[in-house]
Amino acid sequence: MPHIALNNDLPGITGLMAHRPDTGGPLGDLADALLRAPSSLEPGERELIAAYVSRLNGTEFCSSSHGAFAAAQLAGGQDLVGAVLADPDTAPVSGRLRALLAVAAEVQGAARPVSDKAVAAARAEGVDDTDLHDTVLIAAAFCMYNRYVSCLATELPKDDAYYRHAARRIVTEGYRAGIVGGEEPAHDGQAR
Repeated sequence: MPHIALNNDLPGITGLMAHRPDTGGPLGDLADALLRAPSSLEPGERELIAAYVSRLNGTEFCSSSHGAFAAAQLAGGQDLVGAVLADPDTAPVSGRLRALLAVAAEVQGAARPVSDKAVAAARAEGVDDTDLHDTVLIAAAFCMYNRYVSCLATELPKDDAYYRHAARRIVTEGYRAGIVGGEEPAHDGQAR
């Protein structure tokens, strides 16, 4: 049961953002900028970084949500996401993405400079300044999002199909419309 009374029964950050659209709107806009705006990293790759950081933080709602969002946009689908969340060192991803996941893990681990070793490994895989910046910002932001969701003891969806339906909305409509609108996806793909 959440630590605060919500004006809806939506799970995870969805319920928090719908409850407080004044803060939910900017949080949705930030997610859109980080995960959907034009970038040298594909949206699915950025979602995978968010899912991985969320897994490291033990935030099931965010890990499952962003894992579903990544799976909907990556050729390897849920199998690829599962492999990355289990062990990015052996997952079938590019060396570039593996190096960025290592950077994200360092950001998640502590608020200190990413190690020179991790940055050098990323550079050796072709990571540029924008990739590095965006990965650090995604990882840092998801530490905040994860704490928001976990620290207020939000609920998980009653059905895992929620994540697949939410993925369709996020991929087509973005975070402002897909989450901040406050509608939970129904099992037939329509909002309820």
